[in-house]
Amino acid sequence: MLLTTTPSIEGRTIVEYKAIVTGETIIGANIFKDFLAGIRDIVGGRSGSYERVLREAKDTAMSEMIDRARRYGADAIVGIDLDYETVGKNGGMLMVSASGTAVKLN
Repeated sequence: MLLTTTPSIEGRTIVEYKAIVTGETIIGANIFKDFLAGIRDIVGGRSGSYERVLREAKDTAMSEMIDRARRYGADAIVGIDLDYETVGKNGGMLMVSASGTAVKLN
C-alpha cells in the first residue's frame, strides 16, 4: 500500500477513487507517565513516555485506515492528513485521527 500526503503519486495514474478512509484511536494518559513527564519538562528533557504513546496512537490510526482502504481494493491512499486532539475531562486522553482517499492505480 502506497501512502502519501500529496494528492497524487509521481509516475502513477489514479484510475479510480474508491472512498475516503479514516482511522481513529483514543489513548488515555497514565497518571504515572504524567508525573514523570512533568519532572522531565521541568529539567528540560524530552518526555519519552509521551512520545511513545503518541507514536503508538498514530500507528494504530494509520493501521486502521490502511485496513479500510484494503477492503475497498485500493492500491494507495493519497492526501493523508493526521490530526491530534486532547479529549475527555481535563484533556486526559489523546485522540489521533488519520484520513485520506483510497485509490486504485494503473
